[in-house]
Amino acid sequence: MSAPPSAAAVAGDPPLRRRVVVRGVVQGVGFRPYLYGLATELALVGHVTNTPEGVVAEVEGSASAVARFCARIAAQAPPLARVESVHHQELPPTGGEAFTILASRTGGPARTLVSPDSATCADCLAELADPADRRHRHPFVNCTHCGPRFTIVTGVPYDRAHTTMAGFAMCPDCAREYGDPGDRRFHAQPVACPACGPRLRLILPGSDTPAGADPVAGARALLAGGAILAVKGLGGYHLACDATNGTAVALLRHRKARGDKPFAVMARGPADVEHLVRLGPEERRLLEGGIRPVVLLRRRPDPSYPAGAPRPAEAVAPGSPDLGVMLPYTPLHHLLLGLPGDPDGPRLLVMTSGNVCGEPIVTDDTEALERLAHLADAWLTHDRPIRVPCDDSVVRVCDGEPLLIRRSRGYAPLPVPLPLPVRPALAVGGDLKNAFCLGQGRRAWLSAHIGDMDDLGTQRAFAHAAAHLGSLTGVRPETLVADRHPGYRSARWADRNAAGRPVARVQHHHAHVAAVMAEHGLDGTRPVIGVAFDGTGHGDDGAMWGGEFLLADYDGFTRFGHLAYVPLPGGDAAVRRPYRMALSHLRAAGIDWSADLPCTAACPPEELPVLRRQLETGLHCVRTSGMGRLFDAVSSLAGVCHRAGYEAQAAVELEGAALRAPAGDTAAYAFALHAPKERDGGAVRADPAPVLAAVVRDLRAGHAPALVAARFHRGVTGLVHRMCAAARERHGLDTVALTGGVFANTLLSSACATALREDGFTVLRHRLVPPNDGGLALGQLIVAARAVPTP
Repeated sequence: MSAPPSAAAVAGDPPLRRRVVVRGVVQGVGFRPYLYGLATELALVGHVTNTPEGVVAEVEGSASAVARFCARIAAQAPPLARVESVHHQELPPTGGEAFTILASRTGGPARTLVSPDSATCADCLAELADPADRRHRHPFVNCTHCGPRFTIVTGVPYDRAHTTMAGFAMCPDCAREYGDPGDRRFHAQPVACPACGPRLRLILPGSDTPAGADPVAGARALLAGGAILAVKGLGGYHLACDATNGTAVALLRHRKARGDKPFAVMARGPADVEHLVRLGPEERRLLEGGIRPVVLLRRRPDPSYPAGAPRPAEAVAPGSPDLGVMLPYTPLHHLLLGLPGDPDGPRLLVMTSGNVCGEPIVTDDTEALERLAHLADAWLTHDRPIRVPCDDSVVRVCDGEPLLIRRSRGYAPLPVPLPLPVRPALAVGGDLKNAFCLGQGRRAWLSAHIGDMDDLGTQRAFAHAAAHLGSLTGVRPETLVADRHPGYRSARWADRNAAGRPVARVQHHHAHVAAVMAEHGLDGTRPVIGVAFDGTGHGDDGAMWGGEFLLADYDGFTRFGHLAYVPLPGGDAAVRRPYRMALSHLRAAGIDWSADLPCTAACPPEELPVLRRQLETGLHCVRTSGMGRLFDAVSSLAGVCHRAGYEAQAAVELEGAALRAPAGDTAAYAFALHAPKERDGGAVRADPAPVLAAVVRDLRAGHAPALVAARFHRGVTGLVHRMCAAARERHGLDTVALTGGVFANTLLSSACATALREDGFTVLRHRLVPPNDGGLALGQLIVAARAVPTP
């Protein structure tokens, strides 16, 4: 670890010494050896070390060499590094004969960033497949450019002792690589090999892997035979089966009680799915990049199946216009799908979270054997502990840009930059698709996906994740922030854990709009027109909002307009049975429940009079303006989906139907706009009654559900355009933020953005956090925790 004498010393020039602090994702990514090589090349002396505040280097040599060193720090950083800042401080020269890498320093506030987990790099894959390499077929091959990071880290600075690899003593060969600055495994904390690393086991009920047997070969044979395997991944267990085996897929769906919710599949490469889905350049980049999320890809309407091409069972994603696809991101995944020359095996695997429906993903090995016993036929596991649960991220592409649906593995725990400083705070998010957010200064750290907070296990996982992320970031919240919904479990958690700290409440849709504004760096000095469409969110008048047009900045909002209220009969029962929402909307529109209408026919005969009486009396009926609920209603009214087995199923299938509509049809249903009245809180009311009447007419005229679905989507697009134009005319605003779970619908999002931009609006859409409640906490944070000027 030594360097030659500095050029300044050799030439007799006055030396210059500088202390450099580099912050960002700069630990565990090969940054110290990178700086060592840079200093050596420039004949500088000094040292570099990891500290809780980042990577700290002191360099000494000629002024020009020191300047070149500082200039190249960020420009040529290692592939996984993200340099946020480089600070310099002049020091008195002290001399020296070498540039060295010092042991990490502990103590002081944590200001560095932990890298997300990253997919296996090309160099490691080459070693995995090379019979001459000592890591041939090693399921845990990794280096400073790839492998586990966030899911194994227990503290900072990021050293092996602060990871779950601490219990694996390195063999002499790995120790040599780990200590050699010229090796790409220099200080790669998870470094290991077959001689000293984690061990893989294949466990069948009542037995274990026989001595000398290959667990991967056994697992592949089981998958090929139709078995369901629990496979330990980076952030938890997956349940895997052969996606082309209809019996296995149906059995997995039955065991998980998953309803019709689509499964994601893992393929060896794009060639194994391009006959099934549409693949554009951005989709390929996402599939093949270092993050490897599940990418939602549009299915081809009439796929052709080349000879030998794998064909997933229909039960993989019934009724969905998309197929969720990911490529292998761990060595074990590559081995399961087969390396070149391996015997034939499944080429498409269902890979779904290893959990009981509604519970957090399983990470503990003992729990996996117990909690997944009724789901899996065998377990492919290993002895490297998982510190942080982390589900797969889910992304789709909208207008050539990524749109996050679930932000988790590969993204967490990277912070989102904030346009304004915030006091130390914890925003707890919502109850569905929960992700919380820690913030301080101009950084917001969103957690990995937590899940739905109605399960006690999820609430425990929330508490553990909050404590762990707090320890990594050094944020000590002075304020907690929650949704205004009085029944949200996340808000109750905040109240229980406030410990004397204030708990701020932020209206649901205001938080959605603020999240988009923060993502795009808006300082809040000028309001935007926020179009917030989702299923439900607690409104300030006690109703359930969700079809909202807000004039909003960070300080507050005015409700410019909203979808007209209708009763939500039975609460969650209406969400699970879209025909109830259809009948409620029909009644509000003054349309009879005729037997020829699909939603009437779908309602059990004995339920119809009960539902009618419920709507007449208002018993167990809360008012809702939810656009998501209107999508449900039209989906059932058109005969597309009457019962929802998973969240937003009716809307997803309605979008899929619209994609099948005749290309020549351009008609759109039209909403009625009613001028503001005091009883409506001074807001414009968008009445869907004309839309529902038009749907009924089209159905009775014999038009197909696909045409109805397309005309409805165009009708909602027209509503968005008209309302935003009215807001611009009255208030002079020309920036529109599209947010809420409904805008995960790319058909609608793209159409709205196009119509608005063609009319001169600036359109903001989500790009760093999901439009659904997975991004809610970011908006809560920026609304409630903005600080008075801070240093």
